Amino acid sequence: MAKNGKSELLVAALENGTVIDHIPSDKVFDVVNLLGLTSIDTPITIGANLSSRKMGTKGIIKIADKFFSEKELSKLSVIAPNIVLNIIRGYEVVEKKKISMPDEVRGIVKCNNPKCITNHEPMTTVFDVVDKENGTIRCRYCNKDIHKGDIRLL
Repeated sequence: MAKNGKSELLVAALENGTVIDHIPSDKVFDVVNLLGLTSIDTPITIGANLSSRKMGTKGIIKIADKFFSEKELSKLSVIAPNIVLNIIRGYEVVEKKKISMPDEVRGIVKCNNPKCITNHEPMTTVFDVVDKENGTIRCRYCNKDIHKGDIRLL
């Protein structure tokens, strides 16, 4: 404990970059993989199973000097709905937004239907989002619905 009774920060503040907050604890490393964070060379801080009043536990990822496109971030909502994105510049939060599911998910989710053509031919999967609130997507090729808990990434 610090002199004033507060715990010391374990991670330095971010000067510029992105903080992805309110990630379900079991999806933190899916987010890391989906954004390709294992192949970037700027500092990254990953926290998992952190205490959260709203979620019980949550994950958080801080990426220095990295900013993501809307397209990259909309992919995240498929596996981690309701995440909050904080854009940091000069140690200040300059933008804060909740990420919502796109209308279409292309090339990142595997169809759960073993008979679907996407599982037998080299082609890009395409899903329409049919229920954003509950995270349900529908394969455009075989019409199989997949609920957020059953979504598997390619």
